[in-house]
Amino acid sequence: MDEDEATELLTGLIAIESVNPSLVPGGSGELEVARYIADYLQGLGLPVRLDEVVAGRPNVVAAIPPGNREGSEAVLDRHHGLILNGHTDTVSIEGMAHHPLRPPVRKGKVYGRGAFDMKGGVAMALLALAAVKRADIPLRRSVLFTGVMDEEYASLGTQDVVKRYTADAAIVTEPTGLTLHLAHKGFAWVAVETTGLAAHGSRPQEGIDAITKMGKVLMAVERLGQSYLRTRPHPLLGHPSIHASIIQGGREMSTYPDRCVTQFERRTLPGEDPAVAAEELDEICRRLAAEDRSFRAKVTLGLTRRAYEVDRNEGIVQALASAYRAVTRRDPEYGVSSAWLDSALLGEAGIPTVIFGPDGGGPHTAREYVTLSSVMTGAKVLAEVIVQFCG
Repeated sequence: MDEDEATELLTGLIAIESVNPSLVPGGSGELEVARYIADYLQGLGLPVRLDEVVAGRPNVVAAIPPGNREGSEAVLDRHHGLILNGHTDTVSIEGMAHHPLRPPVRKGKVYGRGAFDMKGGVAMALLALAAVKRADIPLRRSVLFTGVMDEEYASLGTQDVVKRYTADAAIVTEPTGLTLHLAHKGFAWVAVETTGLAAHGSRPQEGIDAITKMGKVLMAVERLGQSYLRTRPHPLLGHPSIHASIIQGGREMSTYPDRCVTQFERRTLPGEDPAVAAEELDEICRRLAAEDRSFRAKVTLGLTRRAYEVDRNEGIVQALASAYRAVTRRDPEYGVSSAWLDSALLGEAGIPTVIFGPDGGGPHTAREYVTLSSVMTGAKVLAEVIVQFCG
């Protein structure tokens, strides 16, 4: 595997702005980076397609067909042995320490927006496909690459993938420091709105303060979070959690606030229905209303994503561990991801999925980077797992 090619591919990916426009109004979107990836894959002789998920924002998909033969786009629509999944969108490029789209390479680290999250992982998957294709290794089952849009916002890209394609297993190449990640928490966003009664600040007998009513909710939520610590922890992920993320209330200094809204985030464990977050907050509000006749509140469940866990004995986990040993001559380490990932959507679709990607640091910060050596080692491991799992 050629270091110059790896460097050129990785810096080329980072140099193309692909800020998610749903996250950052006016963001460039993923079209240009999808075209760049498509050109690279077509250069390998693979069938490639851009699946437009939202206008001007496509997924890029390609496959090595069974037998490692040349294939038409029709090959993409078959059932696949393995999916390699990575997202092409990034967060904002504002405020970075280095020029976000002119990635410097210093002491083996490649800097730039998306280097770690997660164009390093995308490059890793592309290099693995190139290695298998050029080695002309015949495969019994096809391997599908999916470079997906919108992971940083609503994961529309992977939602589209699981509607169009099926596979026996998947690897999401999010950064893991070359450890095998087997689980991550889910989340639920819940809004609580307390209602008061507006009045002039000089007339307390006429007003009901919606913000102080919210204070009761916040105190109860703090106790709820503490109660989680008394439950039996998940062996990999520990306890669930809940926190207040955003609070809005009040209009002006001399007016009793008639409305206050707090957005809560509940982090969930495998086996928990994310809707439990709304149920817990609803119960808190019912209890407070029973204690205080002037308490009024409404609970609204927003975006939810389920937690994910894959069994360590699952075939793709075993194959990836075996490939890691073959490449590095070391036993793999296992871990969990702190953030929610698209692996949950693949898992919900019945596709056993493991998370494995390069090393680096600074996601969403001013000094984001990925290590070139981990991208190259990870690519070798992925190439080996393709051969073992699909060969």
